[in-house]
Amino acid sequence: MHGDAVQRLEDFFTQLEVEKRASPHTVKSYRRDIAHLKRYCASKAIADWRDVQAADIRAHIASRHRQGVGSKSLQRELSAIRSFYHYLMQNKHTDSNPAQHVKAPKQARKLPKTLDVDQVKGLLEAGTSSVLEIRDLAMFELFYSSGLRLSELSALDMADLDLAGQSLKVRSGKGGKDRLLPIGSKAVAAINNWLPHRSAQAKASDTALFISSRGSRLGQRNIELRLTQWCQKKGVAEAVHPHMLRHSFASHLLEASQDLRGVQELLGHSNISTTQIYTHLDFQHLADIYDKAHPRAKKKPQ
Repeated sequence: MHGDAVQRLEDFFTQLEVEKRASPHTVKSYRRDIAHLKRYCASKAIADWRDVQAADIRAHIASRHRQGVGSKSLQRELSAIRSFYHYLMQNKHTDSNPAQHVKAPKQARKLPKTLDVDQVKGLLEAGTSSVLEIRDLAMFELFYSSGLRLSELSALDMADLDLAGQSLKVRSGKGGKDRLLPIGSKAVAAINNWLPHRSAQAKASDTALFISSRGSRLGQRNIELRLTQWCQKKGVAEAVHPHMLRHSFASHLLEASQDLRGVQELLGHSNISTTQIYTHLDFQHLADIYDKAHPRAKKKPQ
């Protein structure tokens, strides 16, 4: 970069600090982000900011991505570059903003961790040795049986259950929508084991299905802690959090039914694209079967 180009960059940082009153942290981030672009320009012998084209910005961002820089960081870098070019345009130093329509690579969606069927079976058939464990087993069976969110399980009231009809109503789930869900026979049995103990502990005014030893509704954090303690006591090596039971419910149901729309309804997803992440898990399952069974896919003996 020639002297004028370097000066315009420093003028931009001065404007950020003095006129825009940006925080020192923001200015430092902008300096770091635009320094990457400056190094790219030097590698391509680009001496003036007005000579940078959209193709250069794309190539620069692609190079950063190949270096392992994440999507969010690249979005931030592009934001800094756009701001700089907006300043240059305002001050008649360039006619266009080459970063205006450049997008960062999409962040890969992390596949939710799930348990396989045998792991869930081991978790739920470990046996109970106290009233609290009877309650806990009912909670975990219901989690896996009906694919509930943690917040939905905590919010369940006695009035939401129809054990004879093996169903429950989730009231005002995510997005404010109610939905009716089936309850599996093992979850019904576990809840029926818990209800006499609940009656002995509950306060008259408490409507919650799952209550603490003090008779009040069991909160989300306590449910998480109880699952952690359950796993530790039952010798489950893997760290299991409540939503792993929901994810396992979705994955196992999709593997067996291939009914994506049905699983979407059960999970309470407003957009099927949210449910489609489980098709990736299903593909992994199929790929494993393929690798083990296909005569042309089996690995050669070492």
